Amino acid sequence: MQKKQSEWKWQWTKVYDDSKWLFTEWIYPNKLKDFKGKTVLDCGCGCGQHLNFVAPYCKQVTGIDLNTPRIAKKNTRQHKNVKVVEGDIAKIRLKKKFDIVYSIGVLHHTDNPSKSFNNIKKMVKKKGKLIVWVYSYEGNFLNRTAVEFLKKHILLRLNKNFLWVISNITAALMYIPIYTIYLLPLRFLPFYQYFQNWRKLGFKRNNQNVFDKLNAPQTFFIKKSTVKKWFNPKEFAKVHISHYKGVSWRGSGVLK
Repeated sequence: MQKKQSEWKWQWTKVYDDSKWLFTEWIYPNKLKDFKGKTVLDCGCGCGQHLNFVAPYCKQVTGIDLNTPRIAKKNTRQHKNVKVVEGDIAKIRLKKKFDIVYSIGVLHHTDNPSKSFNNIKKMVKKKGKLIVWVYSYEGNFLNRTAVEFLKKHILLRLNKNFLWVISNITAALMYIPIYTIYLLPLRFLPFYQYFQNWRKLGFKRNNQNVFDKLNAPQTFFIKKSTVKKWFNPKEFAKVHISHYKGVSWRGSGVLK
């Protein structure tokens, strides 16, 4: 069983993501209206932000999180159709199955992303839908090498308040190239598509993203071939897999 990681509690106590439009892009081609009247499962609900996005649409939504279920409960208490349970998405067993199961930005932080995927797949009803969004191996060379090296050997050992300061400074400095050279039509530059989103978001949200990269205890970068295996045609119909902003994979399918 995956161990609890205090890094996530610190992070989700500090920040809250209200970028609903970004969530809708991560679940594409699925739409929030597709959740109407459905039973839904959020695998790795964090501070509950995604639960708040889908709750107004669905019949009932359950969130699972190993590290911050209390925070998620507090942040979603205004919705009567939201339930939050503590558990490891790689091993948890629930008594019922759901119309829609999603895991957004979580599988790549688990001990074994494929094992976690295979477990949440078991909680999808027949003819139900499974939706995931994960960091991609493709397009993330700098994150896979430089950032992960620094994180492993230095950053994760730092006091969280100090790491937060480093994150703020890093995010501020990143605005210089993003609003100069990255405004030019130089599509060969790393993260060129990704930084288009950066310019749509405010500093608070961009800093949150930087901190997430520096603070996550572990991160796996998923190859397209792995996502294709997850949504194999023997088990899934209406499969959609697309590269989002050159740094992540969106995957969804209907369980046969």
